[in-house]
Amino acid sequence: MLNDLYHSLDPVAFSAGPITIYWYGLAYMVGALVVAVVMYRTAKRWHLNLSVDDLMSVVISVVFGLIIGGRLFYVLFYSNGYFFEHPLEIFIGSNGQGISGMSFHGGLVGGIVGGLIVCRVLKLSPFTIADLAFIGVPLALCLGRCANFVNGELWGKPTDLPWGVVFGGSAGSIPRHPSQLYEAFLEGIVLFVLLYAMSRRKKLPPQGTFMGAFVLGYGIVRFLIEFVRMPDAQLGYLFGGWVTMGQLLSLPLIVGGAALIALALRFKRPQHLEVEG
Repeated sequence: MLNDLYHSLDPVAFSAGPITIYWYGLAYMVGALVVAVVMYRTAKRWHLNLSVDDLMSVVISVVFGLIIGGRLFYVLFYSNGYFFEHPLEIFIGSNGQGISGMSFHGGLVGGIVGGLIVCRVLKLSPFTIADLAFIGVPLALCLGRCANFVNGELWGKPTDLPWGVVFGGSAGSIPRHPSQLYEAFLEGIVLFVLLYAMSRRKKLPPQGTFMGAFVLGYGIVRFLIEFVRMPDAQLGYLFGGWVTMGQLLSLPLIVGGAALIALALRFKRPQHLEVEG
């Protein structure tokens, strides 16, 4: 019976002189590339007229929105007022090594806003672009959660299960749920398989269905995983100790995702790239 698996992974992928590349940064870059590839191949299979230049413009705009939104939400909802007293650290971490602390919920909002802006400029259908993007997003999310595990952050609650991991440091010397890997599998692999299977159907679901399915699926998984994941130390549990900030921010995603699917099925707009009006 396996027990007391010790975390000893190095967050640095490689270093050469003054240049240091972290696994987390690589996860962002490779994740964006993976999403772009999935979008391109899916667009060809759907017979959509999406050029490589348009695709790269969409991906770049979404990534910028994701980074800005993810950081902004972390500062507003997870910092417990710290950054209002230390505003420069919003852009430069306290250790001088750059930004630390991102919120997926904020990244989702920022990415959608970035996508809407570029779709308006390029005159593309935002719902079709969103559907294309969200098919591949779970794979990028999987890479990000694996990077969280490598960094030894966002660990879970204590457990006596055989795959409990001892992260050390502020996590202590007790086995904990590797909640990062739970999320990598459920938010990443499982959600991708479901969305990819939907995209292979001969009769495609109407516009907005894929976006709604991702938002709903992520919201449900994140809400449930929070029961075995430790809340952010600076916030702890809210409202008498029974809910976390991650669960509160997931509730609008569950409601919004279900609403998007309901609206998509009601209006049944086909997948296309033209913008009306």
